[in-house]
Amino acid sequence: MDRHIEAFLEMLAAERDAAANTRDAYRADLEDFAAFAAGYGISLSAAEPALLRAYLGSLRARGLAARSQARHLSALRQFYRFLLREGVREDDPSAGLDSPRPGKPLPKFLTPAEIIALLDAAGRLPGRSGATAVAALELLYATGLRVSELLALSPSAITAGEAAILVRGKGGKERLVPLSPAAVAAAERLLAGQETPAGRKPGRWLFPGRDPRRPMTRQGLALLLKQAALSAGLDPVAVSPHVLRHSFATHLLANGADLRSLQTLLGHSAIATTEIYTHLTTERLQAAVARHHPLARRRT
Repeated sequence: MDRHIEAFLEMLAAERDAAANTRDAYRADLEDFAAFAAGYGISLSAAEPALLRAYLGSLRARGLAARSQARHLSALRQFYRFLLREGVREDDPSAGLDSPRPGKPLPKFLTPAEIIALLDAAGRLPGRSGATAVAALELLYATGLRVSELLALSPSAITAGEAAILVRGKGGKERLVPLSPAAVAAAERLLAGQETPAGRKPGRWLFPGRDPRRPMTRQGLALLLKQAALSAGLDPVAVSPHVLRHSFATHLLANGADLRSLQTLLGHSAIATTEIYTHLTTERLQAAVARHHPLARRRT
């Protein structure tokens, strides 16, 4: 082991009472950089900022996440501050380096097969829960509605013979969203179950809560979807109204929808918000090429 790494680890133990696991992590990161520097014929104590930048670039090329890259840089910073304090160096080569920023997380989505399994499982829920879960899932997946938009729907939004609904979104902006026949049928079944024996029409909400004068709560809907997910054998953490919205957008874009149309359907005020789905579909295409192209794994 490099003597400067050894001295640094002894300092961590003596002055900071660092745990063995922490010291092992620092040792691994520093030895990794030491091996990289040795490839250029440079010792660890003599490394310059350009070499550190090249090393961070190599971490990106190896596919390390931004968080892991930042951890490596943190180890280097503490190490070189130690060398500066001990008089081994007169400068800190890590001082001017920016920490890698974690990318914006891409939205999670379900596959079409998982959507079908979820709908089948929702239909098996007992009593009124099944009709409510199926209608919610069909509408969310057919329209990409936000959960607040879904729960604000009134029974009059579902009109016989109409294949679209008028939605009031953020900022009071209205948009017309097409409905699939399956979504219309599920909503009509839900409404039929809300009628009293005397034939009185449903109340104010398409998805009423326990108190029919109020809409179903977000928590109530989320619980219902998680019950369906468990029944379908899916991770309940991975199923939510927002995931259904992301699934709607992802599947439309993957099947040829243009970005402007998707922006309108989702009710995004800025196209930049919609563009995140292009990154997602691009990653899927890259993964498909990596898996299936005959020359994808060839080394240059």
